[in-house]
Amino acid sequence: MTLTAAPETTSAYDLGSARALACRECRHEIPLAAEFACPRCFGPLEVAYEFPTVTRASIEAGPKSIWRYKDLLPVPSTVEQHANTEPGLTRLIEADNLARALGVRKIWIKDDTGNPTHSFKDRVVAVALAAARELGFSVLCCPSTGNLANAVAAAAARAGWDSVVLIPSSLEQAKIVTTAVYGGTLLAVDGNYDDVNRLATELAAEHEDWAFVNVNVRPYYAEGSKTLGYEVAEQLGWRLPQQVVVPVASGSQLTKIDKGFTELGTLGLVEPTPYTVFGAQATGCSPVARAFEAGHDVIQPQKPDTIARSLAIGNPADGPYVLDSVRRTGGSVGHVSDSEVVAGIRLLARTEGVFAETAGGVTIATTKKLLEAGALDPDAETVLMITGDGLKTLDAVSGEVGPTATVPSTSAAVREALANRG
Repeated sequence: MTLTAAPETTSAYDLGSARALACRECRHEIPLAAEFACPRCFGPLEVAYEFPTVTRASIEAGPKSIWRYKDLLPVPSTVEQHANTEPGLTRLIEADNLARALGVRKIWIKDDTGNPTHSFKDRVVAVALAAARELGFSVLCCPSTGNLANAVAAAAARAGWDSVVLIPSSLEQAKIVTTAVYGGTLLAVDGNYDDVNRLATELAAEHEDWAFVNVNVRPYYAEGSKTLGYEVAEQLGWRLPQQVVVPVASGSQLTKIDKGFTELGTLGLVEPTPYTVFGAQATGCSPVARAFEAGHDVIQPQKPDTIARSLAIGNPADGPYVLDSVRRTGGSVGHVSDSEVVAGIRLLARTEGVFAETAGGVTIATTKKLLEAGALDPDAETVLMITGDGLKTLDAVSGEVGPTATVPSTSAAVREALANRG
């Protein structure tokens, strides 16, 4: 995060307290624009800010959505006046049943299944759309493993924009339907997510009015994940948790939650207490976890092979920065098998009544594995990020659960079934 004086070049855009784009590698800055790569070293760009005075009271008096944090985001000052899906302010659940099952003193579940399209992606898309509108785009686009497809199609429909969404043809049917229903252009591409992403990059260069949220407006889009960190701190009574476990796909969510915690401390909105960040991946697509285990700084791409398709990014753009965050805070990145993912989904549902998609199963199962390995502190207050709804990935558990019994319509049959329960 950069809090220095504004550069000589003044932006022509109203993007709130955002003042420039800064390279994450060489720190070179350029004016705000639809750019994602540093012109000097080709490193990734992120938003740099000159924050105004922000208080807890001013935030709490704001909208009951992510726009209560608009002064900390790269969005126009009038953002809430435009039609949008108004995501955010989802539940933070005190998960005492899960804590007992895992042998942990205190666990909280950040349940982002309550967003408009039932995943955290509504947050990042809302920020991307607001920035794209100010930057002069008119079509909202993305390559996606599923949840982002839903969010982009819905946000575009709400805003009255056209959308173009690219997905791997192997995507779960539920996520295909819940994207197509919004009426935009949906293209199923032969290949995995990395193939789809390469195609999106080509198309972004060919169509000047297409805003690919996670390509040419990625620096703005990524900032939406900070709101998860902001909300957790606010919902805990303006304090930081001691530990947080975050699923890793591109890795942006984890790094931006970390950035959000840091910003709150810098701005005096919370006491900057130490916290530890942990990442969670499925073994079938675990390039960041494997790099962490090997002590490497470079991510070796991996061909995805896992039921956790929303995390199936074999060459994650923010992978190296995930390693930086977890190592700086004393955390780690773990991975779990598909069978453990399913067990994680069922454990969370059974203990807390929250039905998570496969990414949530990855988070729960990895938390369990890290506890067993002694990496997670069972006495530290821990927040687990549940980022998507299980109704999107029914196939993952449909063969594992079903009726306890099928019985005739008699009370005697019910009594017999109850007596025979395993």
